[in-house]
Formats: sequence, C-alpha cells, structure tokens
Amino acid sequence: MKILALETSAKSVSAAVAEDGVILASTFQNTGLTHSRTLMPLVDAMLKNGGLELRQMDLIAVAAGPGSFTGLRIGVSAAKGLAWTLDLPCCAVSTLEAMAQSVRHMEAEVICAMDARRSQIYNAVFAARSEQLERLTPDRAIGLPELAEELQNDDQLKIIVGDGAAPCCAYLSESGIHCRMAPPALRMQNAVGVAQTASEMAARGETVPARDLVPNYLRLSQAERERLARGLKITAD
Repeated sequence: MKILALETSAKSVSAAVAEDGVILASTFQNTGLTHSRTLMPLVDAMLKNGGLELRQMDLIAVAAGPGSFTGLRIGVSAAKGLAWTLDLPCCAVSTLEAMAQSVRHMEAEVICAMDARRSQIYNAVFAARSEQLERLTPDRAIGLPELAEELQNDDQLKIIVGDGAAPCCAYLSESGIHCRMAPPALRMQNAVGVAQTASEMAARGETVPARDLVPNYLRLSQAERERLARGLKITAD
C-alpha cells in the first residue's frame, strides 16, 4: 500500500510517501512561508523527483490535529481534495502520535509538546519499548505545572519532541524530572511520522472516506470562546 502523507500542523510543512511502512520519498520546509503557498508545490516536486504519481497512491493521510487551526485546515482540505479526486480512503492521524514515531527506537517515555498558547501545550505521553509505541495518555491541552505533577515520582528518562520541547524540557527539569529533548533532526513534526502512523492505522482498518475527514482542534477557537463569553451560541440554529 502506497500512502501520501501531509503535515501542516505547525510552522513547518512536509510531505512523504510510504509503501508498506518503508519511506519512499519525503520533503520538509521550515522557511516561514504559508502552507497554502508551499504544500502542493512540495508534494508535486517530491512525486516528480521520486518517479511517483498521485494515481499510484492507495491512501491519503494527514496530521489532523491538534495544532495550528489554520495549518490544520489547510492540510485537511488538501487531503480531502486529493482523496476525493482519486476516490481514496483517508487517515486522520494524531499530530502527537506522529511526532512520537521519530523516537520510537529509544527506550524511554516520549513527551509530545506543541505550543498551544494560553500557558498550555498540546500533549500526549507514549512509552517507547522495543521500537513500539504504547499510548499512556489521550491527546490533550495541559498546563506545564499539571504535566510536571503527573510525571513526578517517575525516574524513567523522558524524551521530549515537538515545537514546544524547549520550554517543556526547561520546566520539567526545574521540577526535578529526568528529561531531555530529542535531537533537532528528530524533534519537529514531520510527514514521515504521519505516514508511519497511517500505515499502522490502515492495517487496523482505521480509515475514513474523504467526506468524513475533519480536523481535531481539541479546544474551541478564540472566536468561539469570545462568543461563549458573551453568552452567544457557537453555531446558528
């Protein structure tokens, strides 16, 4: 099975193609340009340089959240459009689980940390054992004090990945928790992890049609929060 994977959940943008768990091609850009401008040219160039074609794909996967609301909408919209055109199934991959894939070879607990603003991070915790990941928590938005309290009295090494790794590592270290950041090349969100996670999901039958592919924001947008604060409904009747 050939999988085209997209990652637009944060400042970087990336794409990858995997076949039966093996990465055939990948591309990554972190130049600050908008994803709406960079994503599809990156996909086109990657496929062309790899001697691949969209019609050869069997599945479209995307990092569906959590992450930047705008970034997720761009990635999910692109995935829906490609899948709808080619009549392909989709995988809505957890951004956090995909991030953890890069360090699954380490014998440690993996702390995924994305900047969620409002003094929180998007987080999930995984155990990496024998190159397998075991999920220990759901995807969530959590404050660093709450995360530190949760991890107290656990001496196992913690490896931190994600664009929120630096402040997370600093806070946990100051709280006496044994941790370190993953190497820079393995730290950031990447479509390679999306493809690897999607391969496992597809094997379990966890796919959806394009029409059912939606972002997972985990929490309300600022506009929705402001409407609720004014006593207004989020959606019209």
